[in-house]
Amino acid sequence: MSLEVIDRHSEALFEFLWCPVCGHQVFSHIPFEGVFCKNCNTQVELQESRETRGYEEAVLACFNTDSTWNLHVDEKLRRDLPDGSARVKVFGAPGSYEVDWWSPAPGEDWEPVERGEFDDVEEPDEVSHLA
Repeated sequence: MSLEVIDRHSEALFEFLWCPVCGHQVFSHIPFEGVFCKNCNTQVELQESRETRGYEEAVLACFNTDSTWNLHVDEKLRRDLPDGSARVKVFGAPGSYEVDWWSPAPGEDWEPVERGEFDDVEEPDEVSHLA
């Protein structure tokens, strides 16, 4: 008996996504466990959206920080999600994805980390060994 693997979402979608906790764009898939940010271990779950507005793909990316490490150590390099989770709706097709909305909406209390926002910031030595 063999296990059939069905890729429901394109690789291009994962190339577009970034982690709203740390800003990194590399995700790891652990079979039977899920998909996690390779930098901070924030979990991301993809769901197909019920409403597509005629786009090729409409996906809800649900981020959860239950498994995220060291949010308390250095807030300059990570930003926690409100109540530990956030969702983003992505429309488009490979090569032309765009964010439709975030939930909760970014505002005074919370703002997602932008893609690569902390790339030029060095993590202090006392923090880097903890992650």
